[in-house]
Order: sequence, then structure tokens, then C-alpha cells
Amino acid sequence: MILDNIHNHYESLVYEEIQRRLAAEKGGGFTDNALEDVACLALNHLPARYVRHSVDIAFYLTPKERADMDQQVLDAVAAAFDLVILHPHQD
Repeated sequence: MILDNIHNHYESLVYEEIQRRLAAEKGGGFTDNALEDVACLALNHLPARYVRHSVDIAFYLTPKERADMDQQVLDAVAAAFDLVILHPHQD
């Protein structure tokens, strides 16, 4: 299908940041449901940036735009973790 190759570039950045934070905190005791909540909350606070290939966006971004994008992801994921910790998902 034509849409199979299209994705939101922020998804992979958010997933990578979640994994980085979990590795730094040795897992942090979060359930899969809680991590899904973190990912959804973070992505809902970021703009959609749809691409066919992630390399496409890397080619067109200036270093400042890339740094801004990285900071937005860090901020969104940090805020999402804080919110999930304050209001845990009831399984």
C-alpha cells in the first residue's frame, strides 16, 4: 500500500529516548502499559513530521533545527515520564 513507507519521524526519536532513559535508570520499574502511555503522551506534545525515509529529514535539517528537534524530544519524554509517575496507569 502507498502509505506503508510513511511514518512520523518523531516516533523513532521518542522510542530511542525512552530506551536511553530506561537503560540509564536500569528499567525504572515501568510496565509496558506505562511505557506506551509515556510514548503517546510525548508524541502528542510534538508536531507530526511525516517522512518516507528518516534519512530524508536528516538531509534537509540544519544543525540548529536538528538540535531543536532533539531538545523537543527530550522535553516531551521527560514531561511524559513525570506525568505517568504522578498518575500511574491502572492495569
